[in-house]
Amino acid sequence: MIETGVVRSYYVSEDGRELTLGFWGEGNYVGGPQLFGGGQHAWTSEAQGPTRCVFLPGKELRKLVEQRSDLAIALLDALVHKSECYSALLQLLATHSMKVRLARLLAMLATSGSGRSIRLTHGQLAGMIGSTRQWVSQTLELFERQDLIQKKADGSVYVLRPDALASLR
Repeated sequence: MIETGVVRSYYVSEDGRELTLGFWGEGNYVGGPQLFGGGQHAWTSEAQGPTRCVFLPGKELRKLVEQRSDLAIALLDALVHKSECYSALLQLLATHSMKVRLARLLAMLATSGSGRSIRLTHGQLAGMIGSTRQWVSQTLELFERQDLIQKKADGSVYVLRPDALASLR
């Protein structure tokens, strides 16, 4: 469970290509689906700066869940949330062009509660949509010419029109 900070979860293919599965913050857990231990993890997670997490070994977690139904329900809710996130990612990757993927990602990030200013590198954005850093840089320039975003001097991207990005086809 993440107490403070941000953790990135990602998958690395056999040929070294990475796909970012998500950035998780305070109150989120990382480590699923192997909640109770055993099995092999299919992805990796790493802190994106100073981060504090609580670690609970699988066997202890299983014992607690057997004793506390409220904890079991909370874990089920967390698994449902993760499942929804991964399902949305899979649908986006499988059914949309990279331009639409980037547009939808920017719109989602801009409306997710942390504000319209996005502080992810072009490489991080590329990793989230299965693209390259260069392609993301070129497409962000296009979006800026279309007055959808504004690139800031500090490297962040300010989303001017999240609704237009979300409806891009």
